[in-house]
Amino acid sequence: MDNGASSYRRFLDGDESAFDEIMKELFRSLVFYIDRYVHDVHAAEDIAIDAFSDLVVHKHRYNFKVTLKTYLFMIGRSRALDYIKHRKVIDVVELSEAQNLPDDEKTLEEIVLADERKRAVNAAVAKLPENMRVVIHLIYFEEMTYDEAAKVMKKNPKQVDNLLYRAKKELRIILGEDGELLL
Repeated sequence: MDNGASSYRRFLDGDESAFDEIMKELFRSLVFYIDRYVHDVHAAEDIAIDAFSDLVVHKHRYNFKVTLKTYLFMIGRSRALDYIKHRKVIDVVELSEAQNLPDDEKTLEEIVLADERKRAVNAAVAKLPENMRVVIHLIYFEEMTYDEAAKVMKKNPKQVDNLLYRAKKELRIILGEDGELLL
């Protein structure tokens, strides 16, 4: 898929099912991206829904110069920053829900090791400055190109490249010698 642009064109031509395709394709990744800013999955879902509603209400704003995914992420970032700016600072600690063991053939040891690796990488990423966290998320989790990430972050592609280089360098330092095995 071309990140939703053709589906959005069909939606603009009156095909209501095309918007459902866009939602199915991009909603979860947009929520995950926004959650990196707001640290509240419910608020992230609300902000993502607002970003999608912007596509419906303001059809003329999307000009097809960037991919629809990039456009939605730009809206999501902007709305997430507005949310952060206007919310009251309240520390809420949620209890983690018990995780059921998967039914596949992974051994308990493999599951624990994979979980430890995830925690180590997530903890290391969390120690990075915000720009570095965002660039890692966009490039590696959302699989955006440097140009797309640059538009979302309001930087040029060379700045994104430099930022990603510095972020990986910092991660190696934070993770130490074991970092090469994790990354």
